[in-house]
Amino acid sequence: MRLVLATANLGKAAEVAAVLGAAPDLGGLVLVPRPPSLPEPEEDGDSLLANARIKAEAVVEATGEAAVADDTGLEVAALHGRPGLFTARFAGPGATFADNIARLLAELEGVEDRRARWRTAALVAFPDGTQVEAEGTCDGTITRAPRGTAGFGYDPVFVPDDGDGRTLAELTREEKNALSHRGRAFRALAERLAGLPWSSD
Repeated sequence: MRLVLATANLGKAAEVAAVLGAAPDLGGLVLVPRPPSLPEPEEDGDSLLANARIKAEAVVEATGEAAVADDTGLEVAALHGRPGLFTARFAGPGATFADNIARLLAELEGVEDRRARWRTAALVAFPDGTQVEAEGTCDGTITRAPRGTAGFGYDPVFVPDDGDGRTLAELTREEKNALSHRGRAFRALAERLAGLPWSSD
């Protein structure tokens, strides 16, 4: 099975490749990088799954091959579920990871309830219209200052409940994939792909 990665985020692509590559029942899987000439589609869906579908279908249409995509949102309790769908551009269009973290910490200044949840929707779209989807979540808390240099995005300010007190940016890639929303979503996706009759073709 060949799947074209819909993401141009190198950190995300590495995590997806690591999780799907380790799936025991997807031994013949080949992941293909996103074509660099392919423009980013407008992510105007009303849910994470809708945005993942938009991205995957755009790649299928452009390449004629099956594509895998995901969309991820950070839901902060004290912010009534924000930034949610706008996680990647919380600080505005073109925001950097540092910009987004700075805005998040500013909005949570003086707030005691720092509970948050990561949610990832993952989807594979095939040229014949077939689609396979899965979701993963990770509960945790937002720190008061960044810690760690690994990972990307909001990793330096998110401590998963299932961990040992370190932020996602203080974990190894293997440790993060074992706990994270994206790791859980893509392991679930791998199980569903393996259950399809043509998954071993």
